[in-house]
Amino acid sequence: MEKSEYINSIVKSLPDNPGVYQYFDSEGKIIYVGKAKNLKKRVSSYFNKDQHENGKTEILVRKIADIKFIIVDTELDALLLENNLIKKYLPRYNVLLKDDKTYPWICIKNERFPRVFATRNLIKDGSSYFGPYASGKLMNTVLDLIKQLFKLRNCNLNLTPENISASKFKVCLEYHIGNCKAPCVGNELEEEYNDTIANVREIVKGNITTVSRHLKEMLQQLVERMEFEKAHLVKEKIDLLDKFQSKSTVVSPTINNVDVFSIVSDERNAFVNFLKVMNGSIIQGHTVELKKKLDESNEELLTLAIAELRERFNSDSKEIIVPFALDTEFPGIDFVIPQRGDKKHLLELSERNVEYYRREKIKQESLVDPERHTKRILEQMKKDLRLTEEPRHIECFDNSNFQGAYPVAAMTVFKDAKPCKKEYRHFNIKTVEGPDDFASMEEVIYRRYKRVLDEKLSMPQLIVIDGGKGQLSSALESLDKLGLRGKVAIIGIAKRLEEIYFPGDSIPLYLDKRSESLKIIQQIRDEAHRFGITHHRSKRDKGTLKTELTEIKGISTNSAQKLLSHFKSVKNVKGASEMELAEHVGKAKAKLIVEFYKTKQLN
Repeated sequence: MEKSEYINSIVKSLPDNPGVYQYFDSEGKIIYVGKAKNLKKRVSSYFNKDQHENGKTEILVRKIADIKFIIVDTELDALLLENNLIKKYLPRYNVLLKDDKTYPWICIKNERFPRVFATRNLIKDGSSYFGPYASGKLMNTVLDLIKQLFKLRNCNLNLTPENISASKFKVCLEYHIGNCKAPCVGNELEEEYNDTIANVREIVKGNITTVSRHLKEMLQQLVERMEFEKAHLVKEKIDLLDKFQSKSTVVSPTINNVDVFSIVSDERNAFVNFLKVMNGSIIQGHTVELKKKLDESNEELLTLAIAELRERFNSDSKEIIVPFALDTEFPGIDFVIPQRGDKKHLLELSERNVEYYRREKIKQESLVDPERHTKRILEQMKKDLRLTEEPRHIECFDNSNFQGAYPVAAMTVFKDAKPCKKEYRHFNIKTVEGPDDFASMEEVIYRRYKRVLDEKLSMPQLIVIDGGKGQLSSALESLDKLGLRGKVAIIGIAKRLEEIYFPGDSIPLYLDKRSESLKIIQQIRDEAHRFGITHHRSKRDKGTLKTELTEIKGISTNSAQKLLSHFKSVKNVKGASEMELAEHVGKAKAKLIVEFYKTKQLN
C-alpha cells in the first residue's frame, strides 16, 4: 500500500471524539502532537488542501508517514495530554515553551510539629507544597513574613510523643533568641502549633485577609480578658500583615482567586503573561515565551499556555480573565473578557507586563545577536506592509517650504532598519513655483530615480512618502514616467493618525501603535523631516543674506558671510563701527556698509 493510501485509510477511520493525534515520520519519530475537539475533522484538515498557507505546515504534511491517536473524555483532557506529550517528546514542529527552570515551592512537612521551608524537590510523602514561585524573591518574602509572625521550629528532630516524654532533646539557640517555643521539650502543645500551621497555610495560599481577620478576633478576646501584653504582640502581627499586603499590587478587595492571562506575538515567538490574584492582591506573576513552529494562532498559543501555567503553578481558580474568546472549554471554569472596571485594569496590567517582557527580550536579542534582531524586524515589516521582499533598503522623502518660499525636499535612507546618514540627500525644488507639495514631490521623485537608473545605483525595496494620498499619487506619476511602477514598493504615511496608504487603495492601513514596523517608518519619516528642516533653515538664512547685506553694491556673499560669522546677525553688523567692520572686510568695504545704512536710515 502506498504512503498516501495508508494515510487516507487512517484519516477515514478516525473517530469524531476529542483526543490527541500524533504524527510520525518514516523513521518512526514523533514530529508533531496536536489536540482536537473532533479528531476526524481536525486531522482531515491537514490532508484536504492542495496547498497550505504556511510553508512549514506543507513540509510537515509531506513528512507524515504514520498517525496515531488517543481518545479522551473532554477537550481539556486532550489539551493537558497534548501538553505532557510535547514536554516528553519535544516534537520538531510543535510550539516550544522556552522555560524549563525548576521553580521553588514552600513545603509544609507531613510530620508532628511541621516545619515550613523552601524546596525544589517534590516528594510524595503527604507533605503540602505551595507554589511554584516564579520569583525566589517573592517566596523568600513570604517565608520571612511567616518567620516574623510565628515561632516555628526549623530543626529535623523526630518529635514523637515518646521522644519528648523521655526528654531526649535539649533546647537550642533558636529557643534562646526567641525564634522557637521549643516543642521538643514540651513547651508548646501540638494543638497550639497546628493552629499556627493553619494560619501559615492561609498565608501561603494568599489568603492574608483570612489570617488578619483571625488575629483581629484573637486581639479582641485578649483585650476583653485584659491580657494586654499578649494583645500587643498580636497587634504587632496584624500590623506586619497589613504592611506585607500593602506591598502587593492591590487591585480590588472584591476580586478573589482569579487568574489573568494575556498574550503578544510576532512572526516567530509568542509571550504569555500570567497573574494570580487573591483577595484583591497579585500574589503571583510569570511570563513564558513560546517558540512558534507552524504559524499557530494567538488563540491556540494562549490555550496551550493557560493549561501549562495552571498546572505548573497549581492553580484552582474558577475564573480566568482573558483578552479574547477561546474555543476550548475548561469544565467548571468561567472565561471573562472584561470591558471596563477593575478586571479590565487587571487585564491591562497583564498586557503591560507581557509587552515589557517582550521588549526586554528584543533588547537583549539586539545586543547579543544584532543580525538576528534586524532579520526579525524586516520579516515583520514585509508581512505588515504586504511586501514581496524584506525592505533592507528604504528611502523616505519629505517636502519643506516657508509660505511658499525656499521650497526644498529631503531624502533619508535606512539600511537594515538603521539610518545610513552618508546617503541622505537634499533637493532644491527647481521647476515648481509657489507652495505646491504635490508638484514638488513629483519633481523630487523623478529626479532621484532618473539618476538611480542613469547611474545604475541600487534601487530601494521600499519608498516612503511623507504625506497622504495626494503626495503618494504625485510620486506614482514620476514612477510611471520612469517605468518603475510595480517594480518598487511605495507607501505614504499621513501624520495625523499615522495612516499607511498603498497605491490604488483608498482605504488606509492602521498599524498597531506599538508595532515595530510602524516605529521604523515613523523614525525614517521623522529623520526626513528633521533633515529637510535643517536644509530649509540654511537656505532661508542664505536668502536673508541676499536681501540684506548683499544689497550693498560691492559686498559679495562671501563678505556678508564673514561679517555674519563674526557679528552673528545683521542687526549687530548695522551697529558696528567702521573700524570694527574693516578688521574683517577691509576699509573700502567697511566704508560702503556704513554709508549704506546711514543712507537707509535717512530715507
